[in-house]
Amino acid sequence: MTAPLLRPNTLELIGNTPLALLKGPSEAAGCEIYGKCEYANPGASVKDRAALWIVRDAERRGDLKPGGTIVEGTAGNTGIGLALVGNALGYKTVIVMPETQSREKMDTLRALGAELVLVPAAPYSNPGHFVHTSRRLAEETAGAVWANQFDNTANRKAHIESTAPELWEQLDGRIDGFTCAAGTGGTIAGVGMGLKAFDENITIALTDPFGAALYNYYAHGELKAEGSSVAEGIGQGRITANLEGAPIDTQFRISDEEGLEWVRRLLKEEGLCLGLSSGINVAGAVALGRQLVAEGREKPRVATILADTGFRYLSSLYNREWLEAKNLPVFDWLKD
Repeated sequence: MTAPLLRPNTLELIGNTPLALLKGPSEAAGCEIYGKCEYANPGASVKDRAALWIVRDAERRGDLKPGGTIVEGTAGNTGIGLALVGNALGYKTVIVMPETQSREKMDTLRALGAELVLVPAAPYSNPGHFVHTSRRLAEETAGAVWANQFDNTANRKAHIESTAPELWEQLDGRIDGFTCAAGTGGTIAGVGMGLKAFDENITIALTDPFGAALYNYYAHGELKAEGSSVAEGIGQGRITANLEGAPIDTQFRISDEEGLEWVRRLLKEEGLCLGLSSGINVAGAVALGRQLVAEGREKPRVATILADTGFRYLSSLYNREWLEAKNLPVFDWLKD
């Protein structure tokens, strides 16, 4: 019999991440708030799951053959996951990333052996957008596949088949709500679909940063963005293939300042060093928890995604000069 913590190969280290009760958020919401510790994946983010499912799907379809190349446009974490999975399976990786992303992500990708192509940040309608650039590179590269994380539904399948069942089992089948932000939409849609298959009464909420258009879409039926956010990897202006049919029951819009406050508290009070998307997710979980309490749910349980490690943002979120330049609050311990 295989011991619970024994894995037959390194790719089996992806998934089966711990779930932790978050004390501060639970007290703030008046219910139980749980964080899925996705930073415990080998690539230190939730995107490892999508990377593995996308690569395995390409292999099954016969599109990715031995010695082939994986090309992707990403804000960083999916590229890191693809590079690690690619290394384990003998593939090369070419990653196209906006030059506005954190220095740590760029350095990590280079350290992992990926070929990194940086492009200016641009709207999706611009042909120079990192997604379009990566598609062209894949078309021009012999033996290459385009991962296409935004519209490749192997992405959300990863969460239907792994994240959702894990949450259901870890919470003994008693979960009232789930929320997270959307980048590709794979996590919110996949976890939502997977959990709804267990219990239709679970409330699935989108937590959207400012600068994204999905809050207005789910609230009012119109893709309309307002404000801006410095959060990396989340925020979407269109309905991707992964978001099509996502079972979104309600939605919250969270500011960077509110997200950063939870980043600060989770580090100082609970010893978790996280990125801003995790802080925004936790703020959304608190909002959802309060809503469920107000609706009369008895001792509701809400889960969210702790998407990646804060060590990936030492030059930004945890840097006084960067925060001041963005007119964002500086953590107390960085002021001296």
